[in-house]
Amino acid sequence: MDRQVRIVCLASGSGTNFQALLDADLTPGQIIGLVSDNPNAKALKRAQDANVPTRVVPMGEFATRDAWNEGLIETVEELNPDLVVLAGFMRILAPAFVSRFITINIHPALLPSFPGAHGARDALAYGVKMTGCTVHLVDAGVDTGPIIEQAAVPVLSDDTPSTLQARIQQEEHRLYPTVIKDWCNGAYAITTDSGRSRVIRLI
Repeated sequence: MDRQVRIVCLASGSGTNFQALLDADLTPGQIIGLVSDNPNAKALKRAQDANVPTRVVPMGEFATRDAWNEGLIETVEELNPDLVVLAGFMRILAPAFVSRFITINIHPALLPSFPGAHGARDALAYGVKMTGCTVHLVDAGVDTGPIIEQAAVPVLSDDTPSTLQARIQQEEHRLYPTVIKDWCNGAYAITTDSGRSRVIRLI
């Protein structure tokens, strides 16, 4: 694939997965912008240090959630991405957003188990012996989109939510750039079977 794939990342916090993407060779993918809902997000500083243009769309500056959704879509559209990549973005995206942009996320659990914001904590509470991380397409649900790839992480007997989360993040930082690079190189395709979308690997 000769054409550059334009990537816009969305992040709300520290941006460690964003940093892993910045540090990786994503060719032909190139990160051309970072959008945050949080003006104090450390991810913005990471972007600025890497000379990546930033935009901030704080929810508090909009009268309604619908107005914020429209503002976020307009902001991302201005950057003209081929792909949107979530890197710790802590807002649920509107159906209009995910129907407009191909959007990929990484989640700290082996979906469909333990969706939501506390994957490591929930895995420990349930008592599973194995958890991990999942790269998936984003749809209108909460962590319900088609799975692209997963990586397993064992749960140790002395794990706490923070120690387990740290080991999951290590796998996230390895897996996410690999999947994004492969996606940009045409390694995956979205198919629909009986009305349900899924992702298949081509190469």
